[in-house]
Amino acid sequence: MKRAFAVEHLSIAFQDKNEPLQTVVSDVSFSIGLGKGKSEIVGVVGESGSGKSMTALAAMGLLKDNARVLQGAIWLEEQNLLSLNAKELSRVQGSEMSMIFQEPMTSLNPLMRIGEQVGESLFLHPGHGAKLSKKEIRRQVLKALEEVGLENAERVYRQFPHELSGGQRQRVMIAQAMINQPKLLIADEPTTALDVMVQEQILELLRRLHREKGVSILFISHDLAVIEKICSRVLVMYQGQIVEEGAVSQVLHHPKHEYTRTLVERFPRFIAPPRSKQNVLTLRDVSVFYRERKAERSGAQRREIVHHANLEIREGEILGLVGESGSGKSTLAKAIVGLNPQYEGEILMQPDLQPQMVFQDPFGSLNPAHTIGWILSEPLRIIGIKSAKERKERVLQMLENMGLSKDFYNRYARELSGGQRQRVSIGAALLRDSKLLVADEPVSALDVTVQSQILQLLLEVHRQNGLSILFISHDLNLVRHICHRVAVMYQGEIVEIGDAQEIYRSPKHPYTRRLLQVENMNL
Repeated sequence: MKRAFAVEHLSIAFQDKNEPLQTVVSDVSFSIGLGKGKSEIVGVVGESGSGKSMTALAAMGLLKDNARVLQGAIWLEEQNLLSLNAKELSRVQGSEMSMIFQEPMTSLNPLMRIGEQVGESLFLHPGHGAKLSKKEIRRQVLKALEEVGLENAERVYRQFPHELSGGQRQRVMIAQAMINQPKLLIADEPTTALDVMVQEQILELLRRLHREKGVSILFISHDLAVIEKICSRVLVMYQGQIVEEGAVSQVLHHPKHEYTRTLVERFPRFIAPPRSKQNVLTLRDVSVFYRERKAERSGAQRREIVHHANLEIREGEILGLVGESGSGKSTLAKAIVGLNPQYEGEILMQPDLQPQMVFQDPFGSLNPAHTIGWILSEPLRIIGIKSAKERKERVLQMLENMGLSKDFYNRYARELSGGQRQRVSIGAALLRDSKLLVADEPVSALDVTVQSQILQLLLEVHRQNGLSILFISHDLNLVRHICHRVAVMYQGEIVEIGDAQEIYRSPKHPYTRRLLQVENMNL
């Protein structure tokens, strides 16, 4: 097993109280070369529950208490990680192998400064028994922060996680994972929550670390375009098993397994243009801002996020809104649906429009203390339907329309998968009979199969109800396939707007050209 990471015949199961044993990984085997001349980047794709993250967590010793390894071995060179005790495994974690996650905000301690957190791994794994001084740890941490492209490392060293952007936090996680120069880096959906510009920067950083440091990377993702950009080989997992593996170009362009073909064919076809030229929403010179409490007390000027936006959404139109993190997309969306009343200019709507919003992570917008039935019934009660029986009938019908069975009525949000929660969120928005849906990154946190299902659902309700949709996304390829027109935001301004196909063929603004150049890079 020299110079390799190898998973051999691994099977993992869950067993909750009074529940039968549920196998989630079944007889999985693969290997990754390690070290100079043998290191590689191997991708793993598959839908939620396919076992890809579970395999990685088993390797890191991070399985939950109700998980059991039924059989198999996980080798890091000549060490079987599954046979190590907690103390022995802790020597390997963070030194010989490390892991970075999709959302660093849940992995970084909000009460610790960045310098402390990155340096903690050096304190635990100083290397070769040498005890490093505080001065040396600080020096190595600053160097690690600089190596991952964080500007002004001294300032970042002193900051807390909430003071950094998503892309900066992900760079911190990579610095923390790489500071001991591990042989293997496991990256579990590390770019899913990032916009296209930051995503490309993180991918380039990982490529550079692989090239310059010789680290091997196990890259887990549901995004085939990302897999194609960074990986040389790919494993396709389905229902706990590897159903196909091989060179990325072979698997993605000439898939053999039926499931792989469904992944490759995930994008819906372009839809017919809307017939009506009438607007459901018009923005005229809209500027959106925030006032912080300190600013209000001191009389300081407001912080303006969106500057003089002009926009129209027509009846039955799907309008895409794209731009990088911090460009103002979500801030503008919140002003449209009434979640941020601090704006100037005009937001004009058709009478009784009441636009509804679907968020990226529906778990944050679904009340965890109430059942799905209650959550969906509440909008109906608010609009004046007093009969509990009528509300329940309409909710059950909406569940069916969303592709969910009636027993979901009595479930809680925590008992649902990401795709199921997103269906509930869309159903809740539609129950208000609104003609405008504002969808803020509604599929970016979902795996490719569920993503496709949710998109097809949105397109179906759009077709049946004549729904207008403002579709916010950082996935330009996705926007191109499902939107009629596209608006591009940059630093709080709408810098370009037009027919989706025309903008992709002939972008006018330099920022739009740069976005498309990044999107098409390595494809």
